[in-house]
Amino acid sequence: MDQDRQAAFDFDADATLDQTPEPTPQAASDDPSDDSLGASLRAARLASGLSLAQLSTMTRVHTRFLTALEQGEYAVLPSRIFSMGYVRAYAGALGLDELNAVERFKQEYPDAAVPLQPPTGAALQQMRQNSPKILGVIGVFLAVVIGWNVFQRINRIEAPHPSDLVAVPEDWAEQADRQRDRALYLGAPRAAPPDQTTPAMYVTPGLEAQLTGVDPDDPNAVPPPAPPVQAAFNPRGAIYGASATVSQVTLQARKPAILVIRQGDGRILFARQLAAGEAWRAPPSLPATIDTPDPEAFDVYLNGEHGGVLPAPQSPLGTLNNRAQAAARESEARAAAAVEARARAAQAAAAAAAAASATTGPQPYQPAPATAAPPPAA
Repeated sequence: MDQDRQAAFDFDADATLDQTPEPTPQAASDDPSDDSLGASLRAARLASGLSLAQLSTMTRVHTRFLTALEQGEYAVLPSRIFSMGYVRAYAGALGLDELNAVERFKQEYPDAAVPLQPPTGAALQQMRQNSPKILGVIGVFLAVVIGWNVFQRINRIEAPHPSDLVAVPEDWAEQADRQRDRALYLGAPRAAPPDQTTPAMYVTPGLEAQLTGVDPDDPNAVPPPAPPVQAAFNPRGAIYGASATVSQVTLQARKPAILVIRQGDGRILFARQLAAGEAWRAPPSLPATIDTPDPEAFDVYLNGEHGGVLPAPQSPLGTLNNRAQAAARESEARAAAAVEARARAAQAAAAAAAAASATTGPQPYQPAPATAAPPPAA
């Protein structure tokens, strides 16, 4: 019985694909030659011995819709999605191929909203038929473009014309030899420019004696030793680090070099490649190490005065701070000594003047002679 139902439902797929679906399907009949979907379903149901009521219970589809499927009255069915579900359930209840039944339903009852598409390969076949014409048009276009370019190049070719250079004289070689043998005379040497002279620095009378406590006009006076004066710090770029009011040590790069400052616990306080002229001010009382691959690239300034270069690639910062503090104390001691010397000199001069006035007695008043005014300060 199953073989009879499957044989009644099978159809030639190729023959069905070639047929053009009718917009209004015909109702199914008892004609054995009718191979529509409704006739195949009805034949399979009759062969199985099931009634429409039994199929309605099995598929949960109303008998009215099952009858419409068998008679090909697809307009009675609900929406297309539900109709395909009914076809699938009907075929599944009879043990038929559900996908095959759905495809036959789509072919017999196509969706009017979807336009029919040409068969696969039609566009390619049409392109193959028109390809000789397309290639011919392209070839003609390329020939026209190439011919036009060749024509333009031929028109731009100019005929050879005589040179515009002036005729070379026949004795040009002899003239060149005479110019080469002619002596080159220079004018008389000019006098050298006068050397630049710097005027002598003006010194206010009495100022040196007041500051140093030594009279410069006294031939027996011994001048105190002058402290060495070092080059002062001259900022020529960005300055990093601490403030100038608290820092006593400054490192300035002579050329581009890397400077790394490591604290005692290993943390990096400062790391940068300084350009020529850039500087870093060290904070006071900081246990750190100066690390640089080129120590001679950094000048050390202690209290604003040059103190040489870094001694080693790794130098303790505390040593430089100690040197700066010692230099500051030494400078303060020298200043205090100078002040004390000036005080003693003033006391000695006052005592000498008092002794001289006591031995000579009171002198009559004599006006001081007029003296020329000192020259103005430069």
